Amino acid sequence: MLPIPRLDAETYAEIQTLARRFADGSIRPLAEELDRTESFPAALYREMGGIGLFGVTVPDTLGGAGLDTYAYAIVMEELSRGYASVADQCGLIELAGTLLSRYGTPEQQARHLPSLIRAERFAAYCITEAEAGSDVSGIRTTATPDGDGWRLNGGKLWIHNAPVADIGFVLARTDPAAGRRGMSIFIVDLNAPGVTRGPKEHKMGQRASQVGGLTFDDVRLGPDALLGEAGRGFHIMMSVLEKGRVGIAALAVGIARAGLEAALEYAQTRRQFGAPISENQGIQWMLADMAKDVTAARALVHQAAVRLDNGEPAGAACSMAKCFAGDIAVRRTADAVQIFGGSGYIRGVEVERLYRDAKITQIYEGTNQIQRTIIARDLLKNGVAA
Repeated sequence: MLPIPRLDAETYAEIQTLARRFADGSIRPLAEELDRTESFPAALYREMGGIGLFGVTVPDTLGGAGLDTYAYAIVMEELSRGYASVADQCGLIELAGTLLSRYGTPEQQARHLPSLIRAERFAAYCITEAEAGSDVSGIRTTATPDGDGWRLNGGKLWIHNAPVADIGFVLARTDPAAGRRGMSIFIVDLNAPGVTRGPKEHKMGQRASQVGGLTFDDVRLGPDALLGEAGRGFHIMMSVLEKGRVGIAALAVGIARAGLEAALEYAQTRRQFGAPISENQGIQWMLADMAKDVTAARALVHQAAVRLDNGEPAGAACSMAKCFAGDIAVRRTADAVQIFGGSGYIRGVEVERLYRDAKITQIYEGTNQIQRTIIARDLLKNGVAA
């Protein structure tokens, strides 16, 4: 039996309408320019923060919207349909907000949550290192006790928002002998002495999402920098990744849906041999495959989101949603390019950008190969779900 969403249909319809109107009116008109210039739309994010599109699941008592993961998935799809880089920022703020609302002290919440949700300041989620991508246990960044605080040393790479972020949620080793149980999370001022930002990376897609490296050279941290319990950092980071995978899966659905909408419109207006190309059965079948995959991916995303909201085991469901949605985003935006023909290969045409934007959804928040491993392990342990 499929789980049932917790909130009423009217609430979900209202948040979808808000996100869709903003995507159509404010995001889509800027998408081509943002992709071309690789610029960071801080003013756009502040506008989003002002109307409640950030911190979707953060409790309203802490300044968020107080909704659930199902609503968050709806928002992510709609924003991504406008431009995936903008949805990616929403996802990052959601993860930071979840960390703070679940594990932060009242002082940490009061200090950081309001400015992050209003996009007055920006955060970076700092896990990945040269030897720690899919294998988070391989991190080498360390935080050693120093009086009543800590000293942070090491480096992170390919960190979303690193070139522009004000604070970083940094996973570091505090007990090298304890393996995964020897990691902790620190809230780090990224403008502090000892923090160096690497150059901004120039990416294939989602080019307005700023990505770069961070180096920590004997950075002094006070006792209030520790988020949650010392030694529980790995568990804490992993506890929010399931919601993160739902977010990326919804983002992938938004990309695929935008590709389908563009391809459908083009097929009905582009004429060859005296008729719209939509009359060609081969084109019709491509459009049909695009539509069924978008619909199936959305269903997987929503099922995973509701399982999380209902407190049910959701690891495999989140991995299925992320893996399937990422794969169909790449496959079906490629179909959109094919339907556009030569024009779809030209920079500045929407489907060309969508194809580039889709690829990263198979990689970040855990590669799709890792997702398949998670699904298989669950299957071998628990059998086939009813």
